[in-house]
Amino acid sequence: MAESVIDAARRAREAAVTLATTSSAAKDATLHAMADALLAQTPRILAGNADDVARGREVGLSDTLLDRLALSGTRIAGMADGLRQVAALPDPVGEVVRGATLPNGLELRQLRVPFGVVGIIYEARPNVTADATGLCLKSGNAVLLRGSSTARSSNAAIVAVLRDAATSADLPADVVQLLASESRDSVKELMRARGLVDVLIPRGGSGLIRSVVEESTVPVIETGVGNCHVYVDATADLDKALAIVLNAKTQRPSVCNAAETLLVHREAAADFLPRVLPTLSEAGVRIHGDPAVVGYATDAGVPVIAATEEDWGTEYLSLDLAVAQVPDLDAAIGHIRRYGSGHSEAIVTESQSAARRFVAQVDAAAVLVNASTRFTDGEQFGFGAEIGISTQKLHARGPMGLPELTSTKYVVTGDGQIRA
Repeated sequence: MAESVIDAARRAREAAVTLATTSSAAKDATLHAMADALLAQTPRILAGNADDVARGREVGLSDTLLDRLALSGTRIAGMADGLRQVAALPDPVGEVVRGATLPNGLELRQLRVPFGVVGIIYEARPNVTADATGLCLKSGNAVLLRGSSTARSSNAAIVAVLRDAATSADLPADVVQLLASESRDSVKELMRARGLVDVLIPRGGSGLIRSVVEESTVPVIETGVGNCHVYVDATADLDKALAIVLNAKTQRPSVCNAAETLLVHREAAADFLPRVLPTLSEAGVRIHGDPAVVGYATDAGVPVIAATEEDWGTEYLSLDLAVAQVPDLDAAIGHIRRYGSGHSEAIVTESQSAARRFVAQVDAAAVLVNASTRFTDGEQFGFGAEIGISTQKLHARGPMGLPELTSTKYVVTGDGQIRA
């Protein structure tokens, strides 16, 4: 196993050398070829995915994981559209970040350059296979993909299609490679391939991310879990608040930017909670409430679970929502600072001063004012398909698009200058 991962990494480095000098036009043509191939090979990909879904049901995967795993013609078309969107974006490679002529006449430029080889370790989301390939290719990086065993047939079909498309566009097939997922050995070897792999990006649950961060000798960009909050302030427009909370929780509950906790100012609670709790319940949401919320839910005839300390820190990724009444804005910010994961936090308010304080004091990759947490997304931000949402503060934070998949180097041009 170690030998196969190392061999793949070496081949990826060779492919990365080619990619580093490939023109934007050639990379874009390859992305369009990959998009066309995904559509043309949809039956092949769906057949592989059907095997994975059937296997997942047999072993008792949750509905949440099955939703992440399942593909359809529409989802594959979305993957193809994502590749085309990336092709339409500006190429970051070679962009001048800053430049100057120094007093001694030296010309100094800081340029964006590819990382080289990027490793992606991810769980049961086969769409990541195409998204990661497209973003890495456009940013000049070869990619080593290590998906979960639950999606092995889907990933194998998608990567085979993408590799064929790359060669048809005169790029090395090894710009994208899929590592074996039958055992954890390939993950361990990928995490130890320092010098061959330039950066690792884990995408998945907290256990996966923690394992990669703690065990890897390869530099890691940490994509964090999403324990996201919506805070409804005393001055909130309650119609806006209702729509935002419902969207943030139910539009797609299995993703990291879905809301997991609702905080309501006590001055808004008497009007808002009797409206929002039945609406959420009718949408299938299970309420985990503090004592005040339990009282409102009981009065409204809404089923409710008494919240525990664990509930406030849980990323449910399901139709569950922790709900609490808070005395004021400071208490809401304090709750978020204690339990939040630094992903996405939203405030619903008509007070500009409350919005400014929330934005200034809440420490997260994205802070939203009068908008759903579901907007924290590379495509929604106009970046194209994202590689992940980084919750760390070094190198990149928030949705990671093309510029975040590059490093920089300085180019210094002189005319014989020497240092005194």
